Amino acid sequence: MVTFESLKERKDKIVVVGLGYVGLPLAVHLSKHFDVVGYDFNLKRIEELKSGFDRTLEISGNDLQNAVMDFTNNPLEISECRLIIIAVPTPIDEYRIPDLTPLRGASATAGKNMQQGSCVVFESTVYPGATEEVCIPILEQKSGLKFGTDFTAGYSPERINPGDKIHTIDKILKIVSGSDKDTAMLLFSVYGTIVTAGIHMASSIKVAEAAKVIENTQRDLNIALMNELALIFDKLKIDTSEVLKAAGTKWNFLPFKPGLVGGHCIGVDPYYLTFKAESIGYHPEIILAGRRINDGMGKYIAERTVKMLIKAGKQVNRAKVAVLGITFKEDVPDLRNTKVVDIINELVDYGIEVLVHDPLADPDEAAAFYGIDLKPMETLSGADAIIVAVIHKKYIELGLSGIADLCTNSTPIIIDIKAAFSRDEAEKQNIKYWRL
Repeated sequence: MVTFESLKERKDKIVVVGLGYVGLPLAVHLSKHFDVVGYDFNLKRIEELKSGFDRTLEISGNDLQNAVMDFTNNPLEISECRLIIIAVPTPIDEYRIPDLTPLRGASATAGKNMQQGSCVVFESTVYPGATEEVCIPILEQKSGLKFGTDFTAGYSPERINPGDKIHTIDKILKIVSGSDKDTAMLLFSVYGTIVTAGIHMASSIKVAEAAKVIENTQRDLNIALMNELALIFDKLKIDTSEVLKAAGTKWNFLPFKPGLVGGHCIGVDPYYLTFKAESIGYHPEIILAGRRINDGMGKYIAERTVKMLIKAGKQVNRAKVAVLGITFKEDVPDLRNTKVVDIINELVDYGIEVLVHDPLADPDEAAAFYGIDLKPMETLSGADAIIVAVIHKKYIELGLSGIADLCTNSTPIIIDIKAAFSRDEAEKQNIKYWRL
């Protein structure tokens, strides 16, 4: 079997399958200590990485060009590696059911090309049991090898926070688990080489899977509570930010804020847990209640915008509303599962012309995924209202007055979802201002 010594002495190689937000930073850090191959089936992605460009903005061009590793879309190169790390997306489908297609595909690709003595590690978020129930059987079938005898497996959940340049992969405590003690120790040593924050060894693969899926479920529920409070306080005409500021003076008050919950983690992972729970006959109530609240926030914000237009004497049908930001999070280009589209779609249903701007999102991806045509900033002028949906640095730099200048109204209307600006400043500038 592959050992830490054989990897350290570069007798064996590591391959990272899937070079997105998770896989690429992991591969680059590992390449400083081991022989690493970075595999992705997307040829365009490979060509960009070879040229020193990372469209996810997680790795700088300089760090990418200095990384000593091979980038490839040729699955045959996986056969040269005996530690296989799979880091592919695990989304949900239109019915909010876990979509394991990428994970099954990556497992099949690894199985077809892995050699005897390999160890396959999964980093993708899954429900407890998925590695052993779904992935390992595929590896056995495609490789013809016997699990536990010819190869082993492990699970080490990713904890990447896209766009975060402080909590990078080497500074986030890592969970590892293995199908046997030797495999767990192998992963403890390999990941321990690059992670300075420490390693936690879980007692089993299922425990590690469950730990990952509840991390984001907990965050989802806490944000859902804040969103529900925001709905209540809005009806009471109380500023939610001021309430949270006051409550936050207590030492054990948790600093969560209301907002849109999208992306490929917090808005997705709870459905993996609820899917598994329902498969064993348990119907989760609190988790799904939180999901319903968070999934309904886009509609609520759109309706609030419409009410503000009506109150300002504007005709809703054919009104122009500019939406600033469409990515799921500030200062990242990732469009996956962005909830800004819920706002846009609801406004369109009211007959409103929606102009969307985002300095980081790929226009081709926005068009392909959501049918949205991103607009240049200069074309937004003349809007009846502005929704600051994603607080990119560019919008912070533009400031409240710069954003207000996009409105032709004598009294600009600004909806600030992230509560990034000051209500007092808005009043001074005679802006009709609402924040979540």
